[in-house]
Amino acid sequence: MQKTSEKWLAWAKEIQSIAQNGLTYTKDVFDKERFERLREISAEIMSCYSGLPIKTVKNLFCNEVGFQTPKLDTRAVIFEGDKILLVKENDGRWSLPGGWVDFDQTIKTNTEKEVKEEAGLDVKAVKILAVHDRNKHNKPPYAYNVCKFFILCEVIGGYFKKNTETIESGFFSLDELPGLAEEKNTKEQIEMCFKACTNPDWIPEFD
Repeated sequence: MQKTSEKWLAWAKEIQSIAQNGLTYTKDVFDKERFERLREISAEIMSCYSGLPIKTVKNLFCNEVGFQTPKLDTRAVIFEGDKILLVKENDGRWSLPGGWVDFDQTIKTNTEKEVKEEAGLDVKAVKILAVHDRNKHNKPPYAYNVCKFFILCEVIGGYFKKNTETIESGFFSLDELPGLAEEKNTKEQIEMCFKACTNPDWIPEFD
C-alpha cells in the first residue's frame, strides 16, 4: 500500500504538471492566474511534506517552462576486470560517475563528459544497460521524475584528478562496495551493472 507521504508527493507532482502545462498553453489572463496559484499550492504541499524551505522547493520544483517532461541523468558503467569504477563525492559517499544531461548534450556525449569531469578518464560510451525511473529505484523520492541511463563505457586514456565534485576514485568488487550515494545509485543498480556486463545476451532494462 502506498504511504500517505508518497500519495501527497504524487498529488503535488500532478498539480505542478497541470499548472505548468496550463501556463504553457493558456492565452487567458485569468486562467494564467489560476495556474500560477495551483503551482504555488503544489510548492506549499511539497515544502510541508519534505521539510524543505518553500524557496528551495520553488527553485527545484517550479523553475521550468514549457510542457513538463522528466529530467535525464546519465551514469557511466566502467569495469576493470571484475571491479566497477566509483567516484567519491565531497560528502564521503560514492557513486557511478554521472549527472544531469546538459541542454546541449546527448546521452552519449553527456556520459563521456561526466566521466572526464568526475573521474579524469577519456571514455567511449558503447551500450545502454538500463533506463530506470528514478522514483521506482532510488530514495528519497524527488518532486520531479527522472530517467536514469546506465551506460557501459570503454576507457581510452586519462587519469583521476581531484576536482570540485569528487575527491577520489577507485574500482570495487561487488562484495566490497563502499558507502553509496543511494539517491544516485543503489547496490541493486550496481548489481544490475555486474549482471549486464557478464551476460553477452543482456537486454537493456527499462521502466
